[in-house]
Amino acid sequence: MSEAAPVPKRSNGRDRPEAIVVGAGHNGLVAACYLARAGLRVLVLERNAYVGGAAVSRRLFRGFTYSNCSYVCSLLRTEIIRALDLPSYGLQIIPYEGGCTLMRDGGHLALYDNHDALRREIGRHSRRDAEAYDRFMRDMLRHCRFIKPLLLRAPPDPTTLRPRDLRELLYLGRHFSGLGEERMYDTLRFWTMSCADLLDEYFESEIVKAHLAGSSIIGTALGPRSPGTAYVLLHHYMGSIDGTVGAWGFARGGMGAITQALASALRANGGEIRTEASVDRILTRNGRATGVVLSGGEELHAKIVVSNLDVRRTFLESMDAADLPQEFLAQVRRFKIRGSSGKLNIALDGLPRFPAIPPGAPCIRGDMHVTDTIDMLERAYDDWKEGRWSRRPYIDMLIPTQIDPTMAPPGKHYMSVFVQYCPYHLAEGPWTEERRARFGQTVIDSIAQHSPGFRDLILHAEIRTPWEIEKEVGLTEGNIFQGELTFDQLLFNRPIPGYAQYRSPIRGLYMCGSSTHPGGGVMGAPGANSAAAILRDLRR
Repeated sequence: MSEAAPVPKRSNGRDRPEAIVVGAGHNGLVAACYLARAGLRVLVLERNAYVGGAAVSRRLFRGFTYSNCSYVCSLLRTEIIRALDLPSYGLQIIPYEGGCTLMRDGGHLALYDNHDALRREIGRHSRRDAEAYDRFMRDMLRHCRFIKPLLLRAPPDPTTLRPRDLRELLYLGRHFSGLGEERMYDTLRFWTMSCADLLDEYFESEIVKAHLAGSSIIGTALGPRSPGTAYVLLHHYMGSIDGTVGAWGFARGGMGAITQALASALRANGGEIRTEASVDRILTRNGRATGVVLSGGEELHAKIVVSNLDVRRTFLESMDAADLPQEFLAQVRRFKIRGSSGKLNIALDGLPRFPAIPPGAPCIRGDMHVTDTIDMLERAYDDWKEGRWSRRPYIDMLIPTQIDPTMAPPGKHYMSVFVQYCPYHLAEGPWTEERRARFGQTVIDSIAQHSPGFRDLILHAEIRTPWEIEKEVGLTEGNIFQGELTFDQLLFNRPIPGYAQYRSPIRGLYMCGSSTHPGGGVMGAPGANSAAAILRDLRR
């Protein structure tokens, strides 16, 4: 005899929310904050027992706080920080002081906040590159100035005659033409270039090019010689801290400090968050969203549903395919979300020693890399294409406890290690505990080549492949951007042509995650833009 299906529980109509946000990642919380500030009754549903999505701080080993997915801050829009008054809820961003790349021959390249010190350091490797660096940064900032006004605007649909789309197209055209003829050609060329080709136009030193190229591959299933990676490099330059464009820093207390501040701002404006509330299905009726069903069978109803899930999880896993146009579903399936990144969080018994770096140098209080040529980066990508983790991976490692001692016990240190490349699909078969351990050992070995005694300092290591990131955070294939940041998936093509304005084919169902414009990173712009679209539709 079959077991009877559970009778769905229904929400009380008297306290029914007006908007339900699926997922308490940073974009979901930003959207919820803006909706609550506008007076809507907002309910955020989060499947985990904690809020934050990929921007979380977790205590997984005695006395240590890990930023166990996203790990540094810059892209969070200043406009959002100010509008939601996040510092009043405890958010503090501490800039780090430089960075370095460790070389296989025992040398290094250091980058410093001090401009004169930076020029002298680059000049050690190439006097020509010391001069070229200023020109490179000037041009990158010019590209940043072009794109910055577009981040908090919904892309137009160029195929319609709706007044707002026509106004946005006119704005975009004027903004582009304002560059002047030469810069217009240069901008179009830049957005489609490979990072390697771009850097070759400025620099001659391999170590300088390798250090800068790292930002072009972080989180993406492309190599430095792949077209489009010049834009990925720019994406990592678009942020700022205290008005310093391109600066990066640590959120005091880990990246969860950002989402905790957002959660506090939401509650202060009357919003509600329910954790351990996994959404099984988005409900629709007659082409309109009506609410959600939780995994336990409980139904919650609202006239607005906002999905912070990526575009695939929203429409392919959380909805009935019969409720959506088949051509739309085909486009969703074509949207590229490929896993290429891993992460290690390491508790250390003391501060590691790097003999290549002079004692007390501020460059280790920033991001440290161990890949010293473009060819080395490209070979790491070749491994990913063959379905294996990179044998000599690109590593972006930081020790935030040098600046923020709250994340470890006295005398101890926490190291965050981001890794390219690590595939979601292994050629040798599914991920297992043994394969995950071997991946982690490859990364630790790469660090230990530059830091004698590093292994002896390790107290605990959390090893995360794309599979673990997907399972815990809900990012398809562990892709940190919820979709590749290539030119075919930007602006009015992100995520789907015709649906880049945060709406969907279902009335009342909106998207606010990083699959939408302007893309991934802890930026908040997708959430803010989605809320603006909802409030326009509600005439708020």
